[in-house]
Amino acid sequence: MRRTTSLLSYSALALAMAATANPALAQSTDEEADVTTPQEVAEPEEGIGVIVITAQRYEQNLQDVPISVATVDADVLNAVSTGGADIRGLAGRVPSLNIESSFGRTFPRFYIRGLGNTDFDLNASQPVSLVYDDVVLENPILKGFPVFDMERVEVLRGPQGTLFGRNTPAGIVKFDSRRPDSNENYFRGSYGTYDTINIESGMGGELSDEWSIRASVLYQHRADWIDNIDTPEIGDLEGYDDFAARLQLQYEPTDFATFRLTGQIRDMEGSARIFRANALVPEDNDLQGVIIGDEFKRDQVRADGINFQRLETKNVALTADFDIGADATLTSVTSYWGGSLESRGDIDGGFGNQFGPEQGPGFIPFSAQSRDDIPSLSQITQEVRIASNPATGFGYQAGAFFFWEDLEISSEDYGTPTDLAPAAIANQEQFSEGLGVFGTLRYAFDNGVTLQGGLRYNRDRRDFRAARPLDTRPGFLGFGGPVDPIETTVEDEVVTWDVAATYEVNDNVNIYARAAKGYRAPSIQGRLLFGRDLSVADSETTMSYEAGVKTEFNRALRFNLTGYFFETEDLQLTAVGGENNFTRLLNAAEVDGYGLEAELVAAPLPGLLLTAGASYNSTETQDPGAFVAGCASGCTVLDPERGGAPGIFSIDGNPLPQAPDWTINWTAGYEVPVGNGDIYVFTDWYYRSEIQFFLYESVEYSDPDLLEGGLRIGYRTNTFDIAGFVRNITNDYSPVGGIDFNNLTAFVNEPRIYGVELGVNF
Repeated sequence: MRRTTSLLSYSALALAMAATANPALAQSTDEEADVTTPQEVAEPEEGIGVIVITAQRYEQNLQDVPISVATVDADVLNAVSTGGADIRGLAGRVPSLNIESSFGRTFPRFYIRGLGNTDFDLNASQPVSLVYDDVVLENPILKGFPVFDMERVEVLRGPQGTLFGRNTPAGIVKFDSRRPDSNENYFRGSYGTYDTINIESGMGGELSDEWSIRASVLYQHRADWIDNIDTPEIGDLEGYDDFAARLQLQYEPTDFATFRLTGQIRDMEGSARIFRANALVPEDNDLQGVIIGDEFKRDQVRADGINFQRLETKNVALTADFDIGADATLTSVTSYWGGSLESRGDIDGGFGNQFGPEQGPGFIPFSAQSRDDIPSLSQITQEVRIASNPATGFGYQAGAFFFWEDLEISSEDYGTPTDLAPAAIANQEQFSEGLGVFGTLRYAFDNGVTLQGGLRYNRDRRDFRAARPLDTRPGFLGFGGPVDPIETTVEDEVVTWDVAATYEVNDNVNIYARAAKGYRAPSIQGRLLFGRDLSVADSETTMSYEAGVKTEFNRALRFNLTGYFFETEDLQLTAVGGENNFTRLLNAAEVDGYGLEAELVAAPLPGLLLTAGASYNSTETQDPGAFVAGCASGCTVLDPERGGAPGIFSIDGNPLPQAPDWTINWTAGYEVPVGNGDIYVFTDWYYRSEIQFFLYESVEYSDPDLLEGGLRIGYRTNTFDIAGFVRNITNDYSPVGGIDFNNLTAFVNEPRIYGVELGVNF
């Protein structure tokens, strides 16, 4: 038996491999995007099907949208989550997307086409927006909200903002959860290595002609599987319990109005990110173990500090749609998000230091143990927009967006790794407001040409206050004691825009071109735990140009290719750590980027589906006056040193950090009917080329490449699916980031996980 195509899936065959693994994703799409419930068994629909997206706020065929858009395939989404991965598991799953974190599961950092921000401060501004059920999530701890019971996942590359939400210069990662009236119920649970548990369920449907409801839950668990060899315990670190839930209630009193009330929570407790002292081999791109020179052991560390992480977030939102006649819809989205975080880790990543009786692994100049908390975070957004329904050649959208945020941050430093009372406390308070007014017009001519253009007015303001009320650290350390409150305000008003044209060459080929201006509001950095001054980055603006071709042949092959170039003026960069162990913002005069993005889907044989994606992204900093402090850990810096300023290096000509030249992903799925069901095999792979961790280039603080793959083999009927799986099948171990102010510290990618999963439709 085979099922038909999901809105997320590339084809009927791809869905057949994922339907019972996550039946919430198993919905059918034909040329008109009709929906079939997962319990309905369809005749085999050979071919690649249609991908329906909502990037422009209404359902469209992916091939008709004049934007570089990619979707995360249902099979990949299921496979990644089965192994217990959080949102970082989406890294590289579409071309030009990277996600990493030095906080672990609580603080993802997103990059599109090389544009991102490596800042670890809890008010860090990011050029990539995350939109979850029409709501922009601004603070980094909100951006890690889990992905479960999804309708679709889309990645919009390049500047956005004239259609909805908050302006972004790099792009948007957009999540749409399954709606209450979907009538699709499922459960799936898996168990794997290190007691890894992944349980996901979604259920609900129509209560009456007017009311419908849906409840969705996700629970992820992993036992402490990393052994700290300096304690008598066998497993000490890297475990977690992560729970998230969503409840939606939908009311349709008439044919002209729909109201949807949503409530969401997340409760996560586990280890902070595990840092590994001197794991990076000097003048090499390799990793070494807890005894210097030993083979690297992913499940062993030496650490003498306290480690924990606790995160709570909550959300309530009301979405209302009104059919106001004249082929137009009025939409209002009102949302509140709140949260808190506690995170303490062993920052030096080792045991002891040069002043104690013992230290290791390797040389550790001093112990570093700090804690960063968000006692309180509140975010309120309101969006109102009117949009014409695409029934004629002419279309329009217009709206307004309001953003308000109240954020408190507390950072603590400790005299010794096990101290409970801090030696220094630094506090930050940030109040942010944003207003956007936007509109877009489009017209489809009879000759196959569609033109559209949009404008957006942006106004942003941030009020910031920071202080270090407590500092009892010895004076010889150079911190200078307490710091009185410092206040500053940044604000700006900018108009951004985009224009695009699409030409339907024939039924199989569309070509498009787009130019867009993006903007990021000015930001403030004031983590005064080790410094005494605030730093401010002015607004940045990005001009982006792209053109592409989208092709589809006989429902057997789809190939899309995009080329782009962008120029960013006053790009906001963050110099972290280094010799002075202080994080500061700076603006690079100009950063240029260019590249290609290609995506292929093919169904060459019955039962076989192949997909592939690749991107080449080149970025270059162009600012002869941009200098940053190099490492204080004995790394080999490759950049020229500024004359008369030892340890200060030019970053002119450097690529952006965490920006690989090449990202490649590919999948293959095959199914064979057996008895009353299907035996299926699905494999997915992700490769990225070399990355640098910091603004300066060095031998050690980089990784030459990463290759991770997964495999799933199972048997499925209409009701049940049982499968075996493995993630990171080659057990690739790669450093994905580092800390440079103490020793050659690194943190690494996820381990190999294998296990079994059971899925049920009901």
